[in-house]
Amino acid sequence: MNGHIDSGLGKIVIDTDVIATYAGSVAVECFGIVGMAAVSMKDGLVKLLRRDSLKHGISVAITEENKIRLNFHLIVAYGVNISTIADNLVSNVKYKVEEFTGMEIEKINIYVEGVRAID
Repeated sequence: MNGHIDSGLGKIVIDTDVIATYAGSVAVECFGIVGMAAVSMKDGLVKLLRRDSLKHGISVAITEENKIRLNFHLIVAYGVNISTIADNLVSNVKYKVEEFTGMEIEKINIYVEGVRAID
């Protein structure tokens, strides 16, 4: 289901891929996040995604009340507090995606799929 905004002149429809791509670009700017992760269901392997395929590490759902639910699959930096990373991610993504779309974020789930050392 796509998000929608009713303006005075008509209806604006926002595709979930657009929201996922924007949320991914905001997320990788946050401190402590190495990148998005793709999890292979058949063998359980986690793969770090390139910057041009960020939306594959994020799932977006739009509720009946036209609110956004985001699921992030992340690889975080070694030695950084995961709780701090999550709090930073939630506050940045919530603010920027709500400003970008004009829709409210209902829930953000964060799944840490791996840890990598930063060079």
